Amino acid sequence: MTASTTVPTAPAASTANHLRGILLMLGVGLSFTVLDATAKHLTQTLPVLEIAWGRYLFHLAVLPLFLGGQTLRSSFRSVRPGLQILRSSFLLGSTVFFFLAVKYIPLADATAIGFVSPLLVTGLSVPILGEHVGVRRWIAVIIGFASVLIIIRPGFGMVHWAMSLPVLTATCFSLYQITTRILSRSDRTHTTYFFSATVGLAVTTACLPSLWVTPDLWGWVSLVFLGSAGGFSHYLLIRAFAIAPASLLAPFAYVQLIWSITIGYLWFGDFPDLWTIGGGVIICLSGLYVLYRERQVRAGSGPATAGSPPAR
Repeated sequence: MTASTTVPTAPAASTANHLRGILLMLGVGLSFTVLDATAKHLTQTLPVLEIAWGRYLFHLAVLPLFLGGQTLRSSFRSVRPGLQILRSSFLLGSTVFFFLAVKYIPLADATAIGFVSPLLVTGLSVPILGEHVGVRRWIAVIIGFASVLIIIRPGFGMVHWAMSLPVLTATCFSLYQITTRILSRSDRTHTTYFFSATVGLAVTTACLPSLWVTPDLWGWVSLVFLGSAGGFSHYLLIRAFAIAPASLLAPFAYVQLIWSITIGYLWFGDFPDLWTIGGGVIICLSGLYVLYRERQVRAGSGPATAGSPPAR
């Protein structure tokens, strides 16, 4: 009788990687939601731009942990530095608008409206990337945007001005995604990652002298946590897409809405009304349908845009 070693078959290994990717994607949504909730808590005592500064400063501080052996010097080398700066500016805009939004409105409301960004990517990919979008996907995009009106409910009493900020967040984030796709053709991932942190830090640092409020001990701890959570979230996202197809992972990004409802209620006592829940569900379904159509059109060979988690 001879001993034998069982080697996992390729399908079994693939299934295991897919499961790990899904778990990582769920972790991404939870991590970003905790980041958003921490920022919302900090807005009670600190200016939004100072919070964004701390997020980028401590994100950059933990960057060497996620470079995979690459040096900061090699990370700075970009084929298209101008586009890198523009892309990072879109990410900064997305971050600041979202942090400002959650200062005034519930976390779940801002998250639900923010998930319209994948639909914006679909629409903007036509004029910017020259991609073709069919009639059914356009209908899904229109329905998704109409659902934002369900959440905001203009004309039904006073609408808080901050309800428009998640729309600006989604616009900036969609442009950030599109420029990321363009840069993926020329620059390495860690280079793009590096620019994301440094540009945001440079801009917010320039704004600090006019608005600085010295944090207390727990304020500093929260800022360190905020930046570390940002770096960790992006690392989980990169790992997830490295081991599983984007088309498989994208739908699980919408679980972030559940995290936002749960943490928003437990931390701040905010629970969304039926209009917000209904509008959020329709936005998610619209995004999932766009993803389904993209998978059919591209036969799973192209990058999935619907359902990408709003990164901050």
